[in-house]
Amino acid sequence: KTPIRDVLKEGQPIIVQVSKGPIGTKGARVTSHVSLPGRFVVYMPTVDHIGISKRIGNDRERKRLRDVIDTVKPPHGGLIVRSVAAGLTKGALKADIGYLVRTWEGIAERQKTAKRGTPQALYSELDIVLRTARDMLTEEVDKIIIDDDDEYARLKEFVEVFMPERAHAVEHYTGSDPIFDEFGLEDEIARSLSRKVPLPSGGYLIIDQAEALTAIDVNTGRFTGKGKDVEETIFQTNVEAAKEISYQLRFRNIGGLIVLDFIDMERSGHREKTYKALVQHLRADKAKTTVVRISELGLVEMTRKRTRESLGRTLYEPCFYCDGTGHLQSKTTIGHEILRQIRREKDSLPGFKVVVNAHPAVVDAMQREQKEALAKASARYARQIVLTPRKDYHLEQFDLAGG
Repeated sequence: KTPIRDVLKEGQPIIVQVSKGPIGTKGARVTSHVSLPGRFVVYMPTVDHIGISKRIGNDRERKRLRDVIDTVKPPHGGLIVRSVAAGLTKGALKADIGYLVRTWEGIAERQKTAKRGTPQALYSELDIVLRTARDMLTEEVDKIIIDDDDEYARLKEFVEVFMPERAHAVEHYTGSDPIFDEFGLEDEIARSLSRKVPLPSGGYLIIDQAEALTAIDVNTGRFTGKGKDVEETIFQTNVEAAKEISYQLRFRNIGGLIVLDFIDMERSGHREKTYKALVQHLRADKAKTTVVRISELGLVEMTRKRTRESLGRTLYEPCFYCDGTGHLQSKTTIGHEILRQIRREKDSLPGFKVVVNAHPAVVDAMQREQKEALAKASARYARQIVLTPRKDYHLEQFDLAGG
């Protein structure tokens, strides 16, 4: 409730961290509560707090980790123990904490020598190559395969320093085919960006991302069952969809408000089981999710924490032709608009002709479908109407000139 002008003064230097990158039309979010993520812990130099990841569910292990952290925590700041730290020794945690404390001390030193009045970067998060090793190289991952010589050497060195026990998991790809072809990544990327996602039973998902929310619709697809089998097959499709939805949210990095439209189920027991299946699969998601139970309409409202752009927004950009709407006016609609524009401008155009410059497809449609309307307009205004196709015009673009 304290006014910010009473806390900060103009020209005062302050360290802030970008906690959330710019997404769509929203700018970046910054905070003065810095957090430095490591392999096993997150160090918060400005907050005095000790926390254990909620994903570590074993009470005995949580207590053990808290006791270990109490003996190795730095004099200042707080720590959050990440889920991958379960079962770790005191030495491994102490090494990770020491690295993060040294990193913070380096940031503080750079701040002292920073040029006054000029914003500048004091610390940058690891790039995607090293961040992949730090966050993804868990026990469930066998290896990371990389084809670039320089990046391989850099990644190998990083893993040998911070995860020496997993150094063998970094593999250099030297095949003659592109690495994307060797492992079928092009097909996987195309699948990840497709609006339609197939399910094993023959059903499918339709994923639509809008500015305010993401809508995911579940459909039965090829199923044509009758009688008692209908409800059971709908339930089976919804359970399959719950698993695939949780995977797609992670894979596409979809965040914000998400509405899931499951196929309507008559039995409340099936609705409850579908909800529990969704919650169970979402536990594998590192991003925080909140799920509301299935409504009578078969809808599930949920949120997923969003920290960076989704995969689709990263790899795609809005269509310059339709401005991202996915729709264009029909050629017939544009033709009618041209006729109305002729009526508006007929008296202001010089000469005895009205020259219409438009896209060739629009000109062709008008000559075929609106031939009679053009003749009537020409007779009514006592002006010859000449249609001129222009290949360099946008489909919806046209202009009029006298002649």
